[in-house]
Amino acid sequence: MNRSLLALVSVVGCFLFTGCGGPKAGDDCDGGGFVCQEAVLALECRSGTWREVPCRGPLGCRESDDAVRCDTSGNDAGDACASSAEGRGLCRRDGKAVLECRQGVLVETASCVSCVVQNSEVTCQQ
Repeated sequence: MNRSLLALVSVVGCFLFTGCGGPKAGDDCDGGGFVCQEAVLALECRSGTWREVPCRGPLGCRESDDAVRCDTSGNDAGDACASSAEGRGLCRRDGKAVLECRQGVLVETASCVSCVVQNSEVTCQQ
């Protein structure tokens, strides 16, 4: 078999059997887990579907030691949040409000003069 035909068979096989390029938002998935889609975007397998979770913080989305880390410190109200973040808070980018993950979406829950996160605890001074 010549090389051109072999390359074509490999590419077609890749698309047919593995989907080439990994999961996309809206694709079906099993179980749970995360993958980095882009430098500032993770995908979470949630309720059988891959869904986007922005990673707008300075560290973005990164994979290391078989784990995916998504820096959400720069995310905004209305952004999707991970199931592991349900009920947890973070400070809005400007430090003037608390955002909390509720039912998969960040919601502004309090206005502050100063919002600080220390040891995973959010303090909102009013």
